[in-house]
Amino acid sequence: MASPGRAVKTVRLKAPVAPEDVAGLEIGTVVYLDGRLYTGREGVYKRIVGEGVAPPVDIAALSNVNFHCSPAASAAADGSYRIGAVTATASFRFAPWLERWFALSGCKVIIGKGGMSGEVYRKIFVPAGAVYWTTVGYGTGALLGRGIKRVAAVHWLEDLGIAQALWVFEVENFGPFIVESDLAGNSLFEQANEEVSKGFAKLYEGTKPAILSRYGETDSRDDELI
Repeated sequence: MASPGRAVKTVRLKAPVAPEDVAGLEIGTVVYLDGRLYTGREGVYKRIVGEGVAPPVDIAALSNVNFHCSPAASAAADGSYRIGAVTATASFRFAPWLERWFALSGCKVIIGKGGMSGEVYRKIFVPAGAVYWTTVGYGTGALLGRGIKRVAAVHWLEDLGIAQALWVFEVENFGPFIVESDLAGNSLFEQANEEVSKGFAKLYEGTKPAILSRYGETDSRDDELI
């Protein structure tokens, strides 16, 4: 993790991402991407991993970068598609499918929002030689959309809908993303949370318990004050 006052490392990679590029990524690094990637979230995972349906295309030959996202797509008169914006979705929901997905797809980079737990990285990502990149905050959908130069293909659009379909994008200078996990299973978010947590006990030392509390922070509704 970068130290305060230290310049953030930025790299620009080509997808499919080469093994040496994945191996060289450090958590906290900012990444921009060129080349081809595909989208895939619960609709695709349930169908291929859960139901055993054959993929509509050779996924391993497409790319090794899988984006958890919902594209804002519009169809042109000639049948092509334009992506105005693309918004990442929370990846932790898809953890149960990923071990099998990595084995089936050869995926090495997952892009999404919010990251996974350190345990998921160590138990599922590390054996697969895969890493996780996170999007940068909210409101970047239009910025990411600018990096999508062409929709190369879309599969299962009628069955799954725009958000869940398997889209194949040609991208250029696509990003920024932050490397959230590396090949050793280190997590940027986990390390940051540990640092923040160290100061909590000291910060509240000597203070009285909170007077107001919300449901979920108390075991009894009788204690709840709104």
